[in-house]
Amino acid sequence: MLRKIDCVMVRVEDVSAAADYYVGVMGLRRLWSDADGGHQTVGLGFPETDAELVLHDDPGVPGPLNVHYLVDDVRLACDELVRQGCALRVAPFEIRIGWCALLDDPFGTQLCILDMSKGPRPVADA
Repeated sequence: MLRKIDCVMVRVEDVSAAADYYVGVMGLRRLWSDADGGHQTVGLGFPETDAELVLHDDPGVPGPLNVHYLVDDVRLACDELVRQGCALRVAPFEIRIGWCALLDDPFGTQLCILDMSKGPRPVADA
């Protein structure tokens, strides 16, 4: 069901400074950026995987750090995961690329799942 790690989201106070740091010091590359609803988000790429590091400043996103797992269909995955003992924390909601939801597994670990039913973000110079 979980296909891969799509991204690791990290909340920071200064997205631009953090992005510059991760590019300059850690060797990541800028993939995309967004400014939406007064919040800034930057997607950074690793050299050996298509998983992204997503830096954002939105306090409405739970936790300072979240791993997002890619699934084929968030709504179907939620139904199956709840049947298998997970608790639905945040029901499926639309995001720019598809759908997202938050669950807790039976051991108390938060699972963030997303699908790309609307297609991936275009990669561009950010």
